[in-house]
Amino acid sequence: MSETKLDQRFELLDRLPKDASELDFADAVLEGLNSRSKTLPCRFFYDEAGSKLFEAICDLPEYYLTRSEREILTNHADKIVSGLPADLTLVELGSGSAVKTRLLIEALLKERDILRFTPIDISKSALEESSQDLLKHHPSLEILAVAGEYQDGIEALKEENSGPELILWLGSSIGNLTRSEARDFLHGIRDSMSDGDRLLVGIDLRKSASILEPAYDDAAGVTAAFNLNILNRINGELGGNFDLDAFRHLAVYDDVEGRVEMHLVSQTDQTVRIDALDREFSFVQDERIHTENSYKYALEEIDTLVEWTDLKLKGQWFDSEERFSLNLLQRGEDPLRSVDF
Repeated sequence: MSETKLDQRFELLDRLPKDASELDFADAVLEGLNSRSKTLPCRFFYDEAGSKLFEAICDLPEYYLTRSEREILTNHADKIVSGLPADLTLVELGSGSAVKTRLLIEALLKERDILRFTPIDISKSALEESSQDLLKHHPSLEILAVAGEYQDGIEALKEENSGPELILWLGSSIGNLTRSEARDFLHGIRDSMSDGDRLLVGIDLRKSASILEPAYDDAAGVTAAFNLNILNRINGELGGNFDLDAFRHLAVYDDVEGRVEMHLVSQTDQTVRIDALDREFSFVQDERIHTENSYKYALEEIDTLVEWTDLKLKGQWFDSEERFSLNLLQRGEDPLRSVDF
């Protein structure tokens, strides 16, 4: 485990596997494009270009999610953190630029002389950049950042922190998991929590396709560029020869499943070679590569999810249009494995 210190209030723990990222990407591309129904995992959206495109998406008029969550935090941050222990550590899964997190940091620092913040993200550069900006604006903040996958970060915290935690999982990241995956992931976090810990989860709510589809297929084409960038990443990192103009972005809402699906659609019959895989992949016209799901929840589905994962709902807040929710959870009692989800 390597450590980087940029000043006395910042420490970075590196829990990333060495020299594994490119191999993981190549393996995922091979498996996904070799499947009967082609797929590419959405976790590979976020190279440098993809991360910048996603930041641009968050400012789009059609993309209500960021505005809605920020509204909730602006109006209710004090209530969310009310009554939490003075020695609390604030933890964030997939912190990115930590823009919305600042509202909770400011609310917590109203009642504390010192606050420890532990952001967990796979991007060391994003952690360093956002941490230095936070430290500049908040002299009472101390940051122990963890570069790694969520579970690696949580394991690192078990070694570094024995006190109570408020764990943040914002931005509707839970929507990228299937409902059973979300259940299993939350249950895993629950197993790592103590009785004094809290978990704040952003969950997007079910609504009409007329709102959801434009949020994932904006008029300016930024989301399309974001989706297509994964092909550009294959070209740059794996020696692919994808013609991005030969694919188009597609976002559709499945009301039965309650999810927005994103695809890349081949606009012609074509063959693509990827040198790093020493393989060619054939596409027929209108064939799709599935890249992302974003699941939406009805309130009763949130209740079922919480119950199944042995957590308890301690607080729930909504934006003014009731499009988005923040859910404050604590560890429950006995497992309820028989609950149907």
